[in-house]
Amino acid sequence: MTIAVGDRLPDATFMMIGTQGPEKKSSSEIFGGKKVVLFAVPGAFTPTCHLQHLPGFIENAEAMKAKGADTVACVSVNDPFVMDAWSDVAGARGKVTLLADSDASFTKAIGMDFDASGAGLGTRSKRYAMLVEDGVVKVLNVEGNPSEHVESTAEKLLEGM
Repeated sequence: MTIAVGDRLPDATFMMIGTQGPEKKSSSEIFGGKKVVLFAVPGAFTPTCHLQHLPGFIENAEAMKAKGADTVACVSVNDPFVMDAWSDVAGARGKVTLLADSDASFTKAIGMDFDASGAGLGTRSKRYAMLVEDGVVKVLNVEGNPSEHVESTAEKLLEGM
């Protein structure tokens, strides 16, 4: 099943790097009682993700928060160390929270996984952007092709907020 507007996000565990190393963050901690902009990329440091997708959300994070978003978060099927390094290199720290879905369990549970083995990447997430309120999807913009960056832009999501 692919997640749709009106659906509740499943229980999931994400990983982040905290002061003591890798930390688990539950979906209830991230989404419970909050308005969250969540976008997904196929891979940290990959060209479209690094040069186009993430920068738009960094640039628009304050505008999204001005429209009521408590958090702007990015999820990718990567390990938490890669996501933490990407946050530093991209200048996302303090603007966009980077969440590692290391085993793709969240991505699979919402039906947004695809096989990128042909590019040497294995299971990855489709590119999308959503607005989530208290765990319920309110807006969902999904790309038809993971290398495209048209439907899931920060600007398009901001218009729908």
